[in-house]
Amino acid sequence: MKPSSQAFQVLATVTDYTRLYGLPAPAHPLLTLIDLRRSRELGQAAGAPPVTAPVILQFYSVFLKRGLNGPLYYGHQPYDFSEGVLGFSAPGQVFRVDESLDISGVSGWMLLFHPDLLARYPLGQRIADYTFFSYDVHEALHLSAQEEQSLDSLLHSLKLEHERPIDAFSQDVLVSQLEVLLNYANRYYHRQFLTRRTPAHDLLTRFEALLGAYFAPGNQLPLPTVHYFAEALHVSPAYLGDMLRTLTGQTTQQHIHHSLIEKAKQLLLTTSLTVNETAFRLGFEYPYYFSRLFKSKTGLSPAAFRFSAQ
Repeated sequence: MKPSSQAFQVLATVTDYTRLYGLPAPAHPLLTLIDLRRSRELGQAAGAPPVTAPVILQFYSVFLKRGLNGPLYYGHQPYDFSEGVLGFSAPGQVFRVDESLDISGVSGWMLLFHPDLLARYPLGQRIADYTFFSYDVHEALHLSAQEEQSLDSLLHSLKLEHERPIDAFSQDVLVSQLEVLLNYANRYYHRQFLTRRTPAHDLLTRFEALLGAYFAPGNQLPLPTVHYFAEALHVSPAYLGDMLRTLTGQTTQQHIHHSLIEKAKQLLLTTSLTVNETAFRLGFEYPYYFSRLFKSKTGLSPAAFRFSAQ
């Protein structure tokens, strides 16, 4: 049976990507930098039809796209790249091009690199620390003109190294330059949390309201998770955690624990529930874990806290 046009196609290497989209083969087997305007011109010259079937990339991507008229789908979310924003994706992400997408004015670039490039470097162990690879597409990085110029300069240096004949130092230099690029992106994301105050503070306000409602007196709900609040706020867990850490100095889990302990104190001081009953009321399956968390946060066991308040 002929496969559906919407069947997923897995692209395991950066060469698979360039081959599918009719681009020149990468100069390095584990990394390639694509000029989107140039790739559009090459595709038009070759008369290649756009590829609209969804693909799964098994490598990292960093992309700055401008001038697209219509949506691209990253995961299950459409995103309009009519403005220049920087996005990131980790291996396993699904990409799909809408058939109505107009790429006639597209510009920008895509940097693709395979996890194997980092395998024997410390960056390979730390790549998960760059949490923006786990952000949703609507959490892309909005660059100032100066920041975009800085990244363009970094990319120019990376491009020159990428196009040099491969020697014993090529991979060392490429990984070093890639790490610098990611560190700049980290800096710019934290700047965005601080300077785009309206969206960030609105998200913080909504998070605090949800947290307060969840732990309101009389509520008896399961222990909340970071994913619960992220889903309720329509953001990724990584983005929520980074935003809270930048604005408040605390992670999402720390905020949850603070509210949980405050509710525990209220139950211990205003009810006759035993410590075990208090733990179950708060959603703990095992009272021992409640007692351990309570003592780690307050310095007292639940029983000692209740006694000290008498």
